[in-house]
Amino acid sequence: MARALDHCVLPTAGLAAARRRLTALGFTVAPDAAHPFGTGNCCVFFADGTYLEPLATVDAAAAQVAAGAGNVFVARDADFRGRIGEEGFSALVLGTPDADADHARFVAGGISAGEPLSFSRPFVDAAGAEAIASFKLAFAAPDTGENRFFFTCQRVNAPKVDRGALERHANCVSGIACILITAAEPGGYRSFLTQFSGQDPVSGETGGIDVRLANADLSLMTPAAFAAICGAEPAAFDARLNFAGIVFQLAALAALRAQFSANDILFAEHGGRIIVPPAEGQGTTFVFEEFSA
Repeated sequence: MARALDHCVLPTAGLAAARRRLTALGFTVAPDAAHPFGTGNCCVFFADGTYLEPLATVDAAAAQVAAGAGNVFVARDADFRGRIGEEGFSALVLGTPDADADHARFVAGGISAGEPLSFSRPFVDAAGAEAIASFKLAFAAPDTGENRFFFTCQRVNAPKVDRGALERHANCVSGIACILITAAEPGGYRSFLTQFSGQDPVSGETGGIDVRLANADLSLMTPAAFAAICGAEPAAFDARLNFAGIVFQLAALAALRAQFSANDILFAEHGGRIIVPPAEGQGTTFVFEEFSA
């Protein structure tokens, strides 16, 4: 059975800026939440089970201690910020029923990025109801020189709260259709993607390779192919792996045009899609595409 996309980690300098930007784009943003190791988020949840995780450092001292103690999530976040900057798209996450088994598989395949991480944090729904969410993560990366990384996320304890209000968005986005990934040589990542996802990549329409997940696609392509889709070169391309864009699905684009114009959102239209370039609090190119249910 194909794994499902779980979420995208979007580093940002501050959660307030991410909240302003994502709200202006028409997303409903969950209340701020703090991790027990110095980072925090303000997530955007979708009806298809995926979500965006804008991530900021909220306690620098605690984050430094955690990274020094071997916390891969915090250490890789700090490394990304040091190499790329405070804004971006640093990690791609798949759901898993067994993070320990994934870690063993990553170690055996030579792609492990470090020891698994277990943690719990409070969760607050739109009505203010609180619960405790618990997770276990298993990390992977193509090699030590990559600025981006991957992990699987096991939801050990999923809060039994109504997330419906958080999954309804003014822009009518219902979920994530595709992650656009660029590299100078897309084929060089075929083996890694197979080991990480458990799926054999197929030849993509862009000339690169695609991984068909249960609920979305990962599409790895050259920067030129990305430009053909989005009408512009990817931001911060450095010839290595780059999480260059997120394609969102919604029923119709007409209302989105009016909403973006009213909120002074810079956007372009290309190939029947609405393209929003990266901005503070956004991290990567957002692509909005119509789909038929």
